[in-house]
Amino acid sequence: MPYCKLMVHAIWSTKNRNPIIGKELKPLLLQHIKENSFKKYIHIDSLECVSNHIHLLISLGADQTIAKTIGLIKGESSNWVNKQSFSRVKFEWQEEYIAISVSPSVIDKVRVYISRQEEHHKKKTFADEYDEFIKASGIVLG
Repeated sequence: MPYCKLMVHAIWSTKNRNPIIGKELKPLLLQHIKENSFKKYIHIDSLECVSNHIHLLISLGADQTIAKTIGLIKGESSNWVNKQSFSRVKFEWQEEYIAISVSPSVIDKVRVYISRQEEHHKKKTFADEYDEFIKASGIVLG
């Protein structure tokens, strides 16, 4: 049996970065993502969102890929929000996402960073944050 623990910090936004995750929807959405991910054997260590994006710390198993895992979370959660009629507009996630590996030595820092999203975005826009993650991670845009 393989033993594997790959931690990934995943970030994605709502379609066109629209601020459609309201105060009423936020706790329901986060709880639903946790519960549904658990059913699909996706281990979410931490998650938090603000009005236009979400951060997750995910532990990938040996047979899970980043693309499939994120695709399952995004697809199922947007479908659920729309079926529940929680949003006046169609709820959609942006296709693109950032997924960055996390060293065990900084997991606690990432957890704290994720938990402080509301506070963090009083000082910095998501666009600025996104650009910083791209630069800091060395991702080369095509």
